[in-house]
Amino acid sequence: MMSCLIYLFKDPEGLFLCFLGHEAAGIVESVGEGVTEVQPGDYVIPCYQAECRECKFCKSGKTNLCGKVRTATGAGVMMNDRKSRFSINGKPIYHFMGTSTFSQYTVVHDVSVAKIDPQAPLDKVCLLGCGVPTGLGAVWNTAKVEPGAIVAIFGLGTVGLAVSVKYASCVEICLYCLL
Repeated sequence: MMSCLIYLFKDPEGLFLCFLGHEAAGIVESVGEGVTEVQPGDYVIPCYQAECRECKFCKSGKTNLCGKVRTATGAGVMMNDRKSRFSINGKPIYHFMGTSTFSQYTVVHDVSVAKIDPQAPLDKVCLLGCGVPTGLGAVWNTAKVEPGAIVAIFGLGTVGLAVSVKYASCVEICLYCLL
């Protein structure tokens, strides 16, 4: 199974050998020194795009491309010591997109989780980690689709379904395809 989850390539997004996965939801097991926003037992969604609320990008209100941990997440390591928290036979396995959600347990930066309601069903809200905001962002921010426009949606994955939510007739068609 591990060979399915670990890849050995070069990529500008990170270093490989790495644990893949970037969309999940879970419960905080423990926190590191200085972490104050979340505590053990909190329900969270790991986020590839961090939000430190301090850097110029977070303060701008124009982008979600936080600069605080970007150099570390792109290199597959943690910010405080520039090392991975995963290894096999003494060799590092790097983090993927700062989340590595295909592993049973993962370590993320404190600014890379969004605290959620503990009543939220983890198997459903995990889609808020990437697919739903990507689909909605594509409609609202990138394509700037206007009411009444004709839209073609290719694919019925999370991104495609999130795009279709904006259009009631598409939702009906997509739901029939899934049933």
